[in-house]
Amino acid sequence: MGIPVLIMGESGSGKSSSLRNFKPEEVAIFNVAGKPFPFRNKFSALTVEDPKTIMSILISNKMNCYVIDDSQYMMAFKLISKLNEKGYEKYTEIAKDFRDLVDTIVKKTSDDTIVYFLHHSEQRDDGHYKAKTSGKMIDNWLTLEGLFSIVLMAVAHDKKHIFVTQSDGTNTCKSPMEMFELEIDNDLKFVDSTIRDYYGLAKAGATPKKKQQKTDDVEIADKIGG
Repeated sequence: MGIPVLIMGESGSGKSSSLRNFKPEEVAIFNVAGKPFPFRNKFSALTVEDPKTIMSILISNKMNCYVIDDSQYMMAFKLISKLNEKGYEKYTEIAKDFRDLVDTIVKKTSDDTIVYFLHHSEQRDDGHYKAKTSGKMIDNWLTLEGLFSIVLMAVAHDKKHIFVTQSDGTNTCKSPMEMFELEIDNDLKFVDSTIRDYYGLAKAGATPKKKQQKTDDVEIADKIGG
């Protein structure tokens, strides 16, 4: 069972720059918007905006660490391409594509695979911050943060960039107990190492383990059934 992780934040809050401490061989990057990185690097990234293409690559599972940079644009670009279509079907399709992508990570990648979604945030009318979607119609079908067990928020704070790891009531951040301090440096390599240590997973860049999900599911079902 792979692990999807959501890193949300406003533009310029330090989401993309958090990649800076990874080695190129440790991570594969999908660059949805095709933007250059905000630091000197030797990363090679695939510019792709179609969730189905990303899913097919994830299923091949040649790496155990992936990043989808500007993941909200998967929804935005598809909505723009379908603006002339009448009806609500396009919103349902966009929500389904995103849900299918997360589902692919959870069900069709190895147990030591982590996929990071670097995603824009937005402020609601009540002042609370949430992950950005392509409109309230999609929010009605999909509570984005509900698909993730780990949601961090990138914030520019006191002339430095940090990740907030738990909600203070004004955002939708969350992470497992005792995994992180309340505020940490915006270092995605540190985040990745911490998650892997917490769950006992192989280091980033290791060959992904073969999935044992069918066997595991049978064993779990047997235990539940007594």
